[in-house]
Amino acid sequence: MKNIEGLIRKALEKYNMIKPNDKIAVGLSGGKDSLVLLTHLCSIQKYYPIPFTLIAISIDMFNGKTDYTKLTKYVNDLGIEHHIVPTPLYELIFEIRKEENPCSLCARMRRGLLNSTAKELGCNKVALGHHADDLIETFFLSMFYEGSLNTFAPVTYLSRTKITVIRPLMLVQESQTIKDAKNMPVIQNNCPADKHTQREYIKDVLKKLSKDIPNMQNNIFNAITTPERYHLFDKNDNMK
Repeated sequence: MKNIEGLIRKALEKYNMIKPNDKIAVGLSGGKDSLVLLTHLCSIQKYYPIPFTLIAISIDMFNGKTDYTKLTKYVNDLGIEHHIVPTPLYELIFEIRKEENPCSLCARMRRGLLNSTAKELGCNKVALGHHADDLIETFFLSMFYEGSLNTFAPVTYLSRTKITVIRPLMLVQESQTIKDAKNMPVIQNNCPADKHTQREYIKDVLKKLSKDIPNMQNNIFNAITTPERYHLFDKNDNMK
């Protein structure tokens, strides 16, 4: 298994994620994945042949009540600015609207705030901590619950905000980020929906299947990310 930093650099180069003098905002939730991403991007920045700058942005859904003290110190010790945006998302989604399926709405609102804050701070790119397992889970969520074959791309340009979203961890497995983040100041997820979501269900299903099917995760990942392996129904075949 390749090391995380090598896989991040491979993704940066394979998908042309960084251009000269990019200012990149890392979406820092305080979870293991975003912390691992920020830590290694900071390391890569020191020797990468293309110059870029980094800042970190945390969207606080508990309106300033989250304790970011240890996280901010860690980020500042890396030489990076840490911007915290307090928002009433928890109150709005869980207490006022009382959403039965809050995750999609919460994610959209957090991403919107992250992107707009990044724009205000002069960034042209936002880096998110989605890894290979997230890519696979998103694919199955789309298929099972929406009836479509869809997942996120490594690079996405948002024309409304003129922000480009990059996902440098997409070649990294979650098992790697779990090990790598052991000595990092990970913030506990206090969301009441945590561990009770459709994504968590898909994660459990895939975990059970992988016990019986060797290399299953890699096969699915390669099937999704390699266009030459798409062998879906072709309309032209039906006309022969």
